[in-house]
Amino acid sequence: MKDKIANITRWILYLLLAFVSLTGLLFYTNIFDAETFINIAKVLLIISVAVTVISPIYGFITNPQNIVSMLISVGVAVVVVVVAYTLAGNTLSEYRLEELGTTAETSKLVGMGLITTYIAFGITVLSVLYASVVKMFK
Repeated sequence: MKDKIANITRWILYLLLAFVSLTGLLFYTNIFDAETFINIAKVLLIISVAVTVISPIYGFITNPQNIVSMLISVGVAVVVVVVAYTLAGNTLSEYRLEELGTTAETSKLVGMGLITTYIAFGITVLSVLYASVVKMFK
């Protein structure tokens, strides 16, 4: 049963990849206008969010012992975001904020997103290095 679902999922993802590639090609050849392209992107975003939410739920139903590792991962992600939020600040002047049409809180949230990305990249690099070193000594 799992192989059948994995096979169906793989083909659905292949079809989505082909659809996205075709949509991008049609946009860059000026067959689609920007509004159509953005509307298609919104639909694809909704589909990807749905798959992102449904996939772990299905995984927990079929393999409930994985919930502990998922909760640890979510906890680490929350800690990283909280640390990034506390490190982020608004470095823009009031004049620049008004010129950009944004607020100090939005500037801080953008900084939080950037710092979160930097931390995630650093963790990824350290994980790859750790795996390589462990593999060398095995």
